[in-house]
Amino acid sequence: MNLFTDIRALVLDTLDAMARDGAIPQGMQTGAVTVEPPRDAAHGDMATNAAMVLAKPAGKKPRDIAEDLAERLGADDRIESAEVAGPGFINLRLAPSLWQGIVRAALTQEGFGRSTMGQGEKVNVEYVSANPTGPMHVGHARGAVFGDALARLLDYAGHDVTKEYYVNDGGAQVDVLARSSFERYREACGMTPEIGEGLYPGDYLVPVGEKLKEIWGEGKLNSPEEDWLEEAREIATEAMMEMIRTDLAALGVTMDVFFSEKALYGTGRIEDAIKTLDDKGLIYRGTLEPPKGKTPEDWEPREQTLFRSTAHGDDVDRPIMKSDGAWTYFAPDIAYHHDKVSRGFTQLIDVFGADHGGYVKRMKAAVSALSEGKVPLDVKLIQLVKLWKNGEPFKMSKRAGNFVTLRDLVDQVGADAVRFHMLTRKNDAPLDFDFDKVLEQSRENPVFYVQYANARINSVLRKADAMGIAVDDATLAEADLSKLDHEAELSLMRALAEWPRLVEIAAKGHEPHRVAFYLYDLASALHALWNRGNDEPGLRFVQEGDAATTQGKISLARAVGVVIGEGLGILGVTPVEEMR
Repeated sequence: MNLFTDIRALVLDTLDAMARDGAIPQGMQTGAVTVEPPRDAAHGDMATNAAMVLAKPAGKKPRDIAEDLAERLGADDRIESAEVAGPGFINLRLAPSLWQGIVRAALTQEGFGRSTMGQGEKVNVEYVSANPTGPMHVGHARGAVFGDALARLLDYAGHDVTKEYYVNDGGAQVDVLARSSFERYREACGMTPEIGEGLYPGDYLVPVGEKLKEIWGEGKLNSPEEDWLEEAREIATEAMMEMIRTDLAALGVTMDVFFSEKALYGTGRIEDAIKTLDDKGLIYRGTLEPPKGKTPEDWEPREQTLFRSTAHGDDVDRPIMKSDGAWTYFAPDIAYHHDKVSRGFTQLIDVFGADHGGYVKRMKAAVSALSEGKVPLDVKLIQLVKLWKNGEPFKMSKRAGNFVTLRDLVDQVGADAVRFHMLTRKNDAPLDFDFDKVLEQSRENPVFYVQYANARINSVLRKADAMGIAVDDATLAEADLSKLDHEAELSLMRALAEWPRLVEIAAKGHEPHRVAFYLYDLASALHALWNRGNDEPGLRFVQEGDAATTQGKISLARAVGVVIGEGLGILGVTPVEEMR
């Protein structure tokens, strides 16, 4: 039940009636007509811009249309009042029965707030995609949480979502991993490892070295690199991916697909993707202008094989082949996205680290060219996370070598706290992760504040149940809600009504942080009503000696609990029933 959609439908039906009566022309476009909360809650429950949107095509003053529309809307039983404001906005106040209906809907509709907006559209969300060269760090944690919450949100809004991890196992960094592992193999054989500059120093590769000794014995100690590099690379990569899968699972993240970059090489898939672009006249031999800041002495112009990415919105054309005939790093990425398009996805989302900002335009250009502009690519950049403890920047170096691992973070504060806190800022804004604040039991800690609201609701349910009052959802949905008419109760119901609308807004914008913000505001409204009940007994959820009124009030509390549970589910956070 989306009350905003329902009232918008009422506005559009009323406009149709006005057109039939000749008050406005027939056949006007109403797509831009909105029904939204007013900027100032004192002005009403909802506001519509209908008169402002239709004035020009109707050839009338906005206020003339608004006054007619407001009068007609006010005659509907659902509208308590309709008032024209300013040049032609209409502020609406709804009948209390509509807000009470939201409570019943939350208690009776499975997945209250779920949307069919996505209409089953196939969406691919690629996230994390960390190089398989070691444990994931805190920055990966933020990208993992964002991507996973976004995938959950899109699924909740009716999309057919595939969660995907691109395994960068085809580049030079995997050879470095193999050489680093070989040094740990030498260590396992009783020799001193030579971890030179450029190799990975973390002792997370010690088990890989032991695994190599188990397989090889000491037979490869004096072998040339070409005899062991490929096998060491495969064994080390699989060990790293197993570590990454385990770390992701600890954070509550699972993937539908792990796509190997290596699978693109030697299979003709890169060549096929480039041929697709070539057939469109987008591949050519040419010489690029020197990069900005380069002087002629620095720059050596050379002919290269280029992708005409400027034809699809990029700033410059991009090389796809090196002078030695090897592919650039961009070529397999083109092939990978060509594969995504070929799999039938009609929307692609890539979640990248902030350091990939310069890569966005070329990747969008490639997808636009490969799909003939039919498949949009949205690239979400994840800004850095700064760790704080005791009021100071926090660094710790364990077995990773020189960074804080995702697993360290989860082990210290728990997956739920990590997930919620990582979504308390928009993805493109830097985030401070303060260990003290994340563990603090106060309003300043959003995850605690939301969980505390849920725990309070469950405490009320337990208390009523102990009093012999039925509090199952089916019974509560039939309760008398007519006494839920205090402004504090209506305010909480208005917050509930925002949930289905919020889901669609957040899904359209690919902004899961909006869910975290909403849950905090909803929890605040619940706590505000609870605290008022301390001073005004009539607002308490449990009314001693009045089971009927208690059931009605608890219906509201339970409806809030339902929405908190739905929202936390999108964030991948487990609701708690009792604070310990």
